[in-house]
Amino acid sequence: MKIAVLTDSGANLNQEFIKNNENLFVVPLMIVINGKEYRDGVEISASEVYEQLDTHKVSTSLPSTSDLKNTLDEIKKKGFTDLLVINISSGLSGTFNAFRLALAEEKGLNIVQFDTLTLGGGEGFIVEYALELIAKGTKLNDFVPLLKKMRFDDSIAFYTINTLKYLKAGGRIGKVEGTIGDLLHIKPVITVNEEGVYVTLSKAFGLKRSLLRMKSILIEKFGQDKIDLIVHYGDNEAEAIDLADKLQDSLNIRNTNIIRLTPVLGVHTGPEIIAYVARRV
Repeated sequence: MKIAVLTDSGANLNQEFIKNNENLFVVPLMIVINGKEYRDGVEISASEVYEQLDTHKVSTSLPSTSDLKNTLDEIKKKGFTDLLVINISSGLSGTFNAFRLALAEEKGLNIVQFDTLTLGGGEGFIVEYALELIAKGTKLNDFVPLLKKMRFDDSIAFYTINTLKYLKAGGRIGKVEGTIGDLLHIKPVITVNEEGVYVTLSKAFGLKRSLLRMKSILIEKFGQDKIDLIVHYGDNEAEAIDLADKLQDSLNIRNTNIIRLTPVLGVHTGPEIIAYVARRV
């Protein structure tokens, strides 16, 4: 038994991590600008996307069918017998279904597909955990309950943004309250629920209070349990660094990673996003 993990670029994994895990394969989602497609994080950077977000027609699309097929061929060529597929939430993207249809045609691999019902660092942590389980000799059929526990019990992912216009434009607004909040400067704390769609976890008057509420949510969830923390940002790296530093005194953090949100996700949140993603370790 030789297990590979296949995921999509919605997991927001950095290139160094991908290169250091020979059994990890990533298929990029697509960004469309004025009708031209770019592979997420491969053919276009977050900066280039944000520069065009308000002046061009920018949207996102499913992974290329040929990219997915070529990756599956590569996995088989490298001698893997089993495949764990970990995807961005089916409630936010058609990616899970696109993978499902491609995998149904696949022969020669024992396949389990897992819908994370989350995205970004939340999806990334599930990928990391899966790789840890493989290293421990976990059998493929035992993964799903363990990954569900990580997703729903031992991790949390949420964010705040300065405006909801990008979520609205991309049709990702889900169950998040919109127009009134924008008018009154009420900033929501947004998470992905158990159905895999965006919902309002909390809200506060102004961005500063929203960020304080996010800190409180982490403390309520984990107390002094040891955690790994990801802080995602858009075009506001200095703010993300400062916020990550301020969290150190209140939480028992093993590792902190400050990671720019991959552009295919940034299209829907805009440049002024701050996200906290944490997992119990």
